[in-house]
Amino acid sequence: MSRKYPNRPLLGVGSVIVSDGRVVLVRRGSKPDYGLWSIPGGLVNNGERLREACARESLEETGIVVEVKELLEVLNRIVYDDEGRVQYQFVIVDFRAEPIEGELKASTDALEAKYVRFEDLKHYEITEAVKDLLRKAGIMKD
Repeated sequence: MSRKYPNRPLLGVGSVIVSDGRVVLVRRGSKPDYGLWSIPGGLVNNGERLREACARESLEETGIVVEVKELLEVLNRIVYDDEGRVQYQFVIVDFRAEPIEGELKASTDALEAKYVRFEDLKHYEITEAVKDLLRKAGIMKD
């Protein structure tokens, strides 16, 4: 099924990777939100468990092996086109994760990847949904 103009919502996962007062951000290399900073994540494969998908997507986008921790949020992300049609729709299950091993590097869909100190998040152009998620997780302040 196509990501653009899907005939039903697509299931995805997101990973809030936290270590030593820092969180991993990736700069999106695809639509929607191309060029904005977000958290690592992607679609769940058929037959894949949510936590497995979260660990796989974290590794694919950042080069970091993570231990997936608690569920943070379930988000319904809908983007409409100029004619009011659903252009993108994702149900995203976000987890907190901790790095186990690996060297942070952008790969697959990410243009860049970096650890960002919590207090420096305000200097990044982060998607609104991720800002809300980071606030709820107690990572980002207004």
